[in-house]
Amino acid sequence: MGPTACGKSQLAICLRKYLPIELISVDSALIYRGMDIGTDKPTFSDLSSHPHRLLNIKDPIEKYSAAEFQKDVLKEIDDVIKLGKIPCLVGGTMFYYNILLHGLSVLPPSNIKIREFLLQNSHEKNFLHKKLELIDPVSASRIHKNDFQRLLRALEIFYLSGKNLTELKKYNNYQLPYNIFQFAIMPPDKEWLNNKIELRVKKMLSLGFQKEVEILFLRGDLHINLPSIRCIGYRQMWEYLEYKNSYQEMFNKIIYATRKLAKHQLTWLKKWKNLNKILYNPIPDILIQNILNVLKKNELSI
Repeated sequence: MGPTACGKSQLAICLRKYLPIELISVDSALIYRGMDIGTDKPTFSDLSSHPHRLLNIKDPIEKYSAAEFQKDVLKEIDDVIKLGKIPCLVGGTMFYYNILLHGLSVLPPSNIKIREFLLQNSHEKNFLHKKLELIDPVSASRIHKNDFQRLLRALEIFYLSGKNLTELKKYNNYQLPYNIFQFAIMPPDKEWLNNKIELRVKKMLSLGFQKEVEILFLRGDLHINLPSIRCIGYRQMWEYLEYKNSYQEMFNKIIYATRKLAKHQLTWLKKWKNLNKILYNPIPDILIQNILNVLKKNELSI
């Protein structure tokens, strides 16, 4: 784990030299085909030598629920173990990790009539978030006021079940039946991370990110409210292609959104239990040695 731009993928690839691991992606953006540059997906060369499971499994028009991820990742973990190898999960979608470790409550399916009812007044600023604060303040504190999809789902669950999301989670006795070691690459400081993010966005644009989004834009069946197009970078570039932003505004907004994501990831990691934090180092072997030392301390044969 770790905040965006910290080199998680490359470290996981390097780790394959030392351990018999199979890589499983834990990233809600890397699931989409044709979205490579903006998601910083491993290169074709890297994927040829170091395949990642749960990569490129959906078209951008498709949605992918947390429940689908839980089902898919558990199957991949089981398949890797059957091969006699170690599943190594790598990515930055902290919500997915949380689901994997703690499970999902049994929740009612989506209901279009309830959603239409909830959307009647959603044009009012922060209407959904204010409503959720009254019904479920705990969930409201965890869900950002602009996270439209999760706010809508949390309210929908209450109207369908009569219990809020926090109450339903109390009845969840799920436990992942594996011995787990958790590691996170941590940035040396905020300035370093901000600089890395800016460099990453500049590289993304130089590699042809605009052309990548133009291809999606011209398909004709995609729109800005799809989860795929709402991914960081894609939404901002989409708005630029719709002449809603200047190029410089688009660039600045991508950097701002990426820094905000990194801050959110670090907030998760600060509260994460049983986490081995590793300070970033440009030499992968130093990071890997830290990982191997933890495993050896736990008397695992390497």
